[in-house]
Amino acid sequence: MNYDIIVIGSGPGGYVTAIRAAQLGFKTAIVEKESLGGICLNWGCIPTKALLKSAQVFEYLNHSKDYGISADNIKHDFGAVIKRSRDVAEGMSKGIQFLMKKNKIEVIMGTAKVKPGKKVEVKGADGKTTLLEGKHIVIATGARSKQLPNLKQDGKKIIGYREAMSLPKQPKTMVVVGSGAIGVEFAYFYAAMGTKVTIVEFLPNIVPVEDEEVSKQLEKSFKKAGIEIMTEASVEKVDVLGELCKVNVKTKTGNVQLDCDIVLSAVGVEANIEGIGLEDCGIKTDKGKIVVDKYYATNVAGYYAIGDCVPGQALAHVASAEGITCVEKIKGLHAEAIDYNNIPGCTYCQPEVASVGFTEKKAKEAGYQIKVGKFPFTASGKAKAAGAPDGFIKLIFDAKYGELLGAHMIGANVTEMIAEIVALRKLETTGHELIKTIHPHPTMSEAIMEAAAAAYGEVIHL
Repeated sequence: MNYDIIVIGSGPGGYVTAIRAAQLGFKTAIVEKESLGGICLNWGCIPTKALLKSAQVFEYLNHSKDYGISADNIKHDFGAVIKRSRDVAEGMSKGIQFLMKKNKIEVIMGTAKVKPGKKVEVKGADGKTTLLEGKHIVIATGARSKQLPNLKQDGKKIIGYREAMSLPKQPKTMVVVGSGAIGVEFAYFYAAMGTKVTIVEFLPNIVPVEDEEVSKQLEKSFKKAGIEIMTEASVEKVDVLGELCKVNVKTKTGNVQLDCDIVLSAVGVEANIEGIGLEDCGIKTDKGKIVVDKYYATNVAGYYAIGDCVPGQALAHVASAEGITCVEKIKGLHAEAIDYNNIPGCTYCQPEVASVGFTEKKAKEAGYQIKVGKFPFTASGKAKAAGAPDGFIKLIFDAKYGELLGAHMIGANVTEMIAEIVALRKLETTGHELIKTIHPHPTMSEAIMEAAAAAYGEVIHL
């Protein structure tokens, strides 16, 4: 079974790589051990957004009087909410099956192991093995929920993101450990559905990779929604022997005990690189990731790696971009190396968070003299009309040349607005050019133009 390109893993890195390879004329195969679409489509990006939408609708109904509408006896069916999420995921996975057929990509189900000589051994569910040969092998095995020694997941009382999407019943109380995107999205979902949620974060701010002002605003919004937040705190141990979990939390002022039904571990992810044959092939790894060059080639000719199993941001759109860059380079096209400082990050709680480029702190540390412009959604007509005044747009410019160094957004629908900034930064648009880019009124997006104007002392509506 000979191929030009064999892709291992069918997440948004793997399946996109396979499709682009097929478009470029390569005879392509993809190996998947579980479900087409990988974690993102089946247990990550897509089903979580379905859950979050249900929570948002429930919130709207509970606040219908704010919009002049009366709705009584509002209830939710937790099982039906979970089922909708699973149905959405299943539909998307079937869509990937269609794309594989459309692009004449051979799908091989089973567990893959790379072998020397550009070979891949696939063990099927029946125990039988198949040996594949390829001119190029792309490893896209993704990542899984990180396990901490003092927070061992049992799938019942201490769970990861996968179990959090399919709990048989809604917990009354939950402790979320970690406040990255996974942590705050689930914290919002469960809190909106009526669970009493406490977030425990080791660092001084929640969503710690974001600009500090965004972190503070999200903390304020979450507390207003009834979510308890403990920063500069760490979970020392969890006793799961009783009916409730007893969570021992170390804080600046001493240890406290939290009792809850469920503990959600959201402390990050770790790459799936064990047992896939890397050692047999001599492929280098470092700090739990596969070492690659800027075009995703490993140290062994003919073997490549992309996505969450290589260094960089563990994001679906990053994995997809890396896969496309990788196969275009293999084809001999002019493949431009990815600028990792122009990758948008999005968090889909309410209010949403989106950012790209330098934070204010990082820009100063890099030696820039900066101009900062902020525009609050409290001053936005569209935001007020929509009943979503929480949040702001913050833009950071290089004072000398007007370069747009970074953007930080928190508010309704900002994840749909960040791509404008990514494009502007790619095109090296200056602050003055952005101010003169006419934005439609009334929209949330005109806050971007206003924030740019604020940086240069030209803001109109503030």
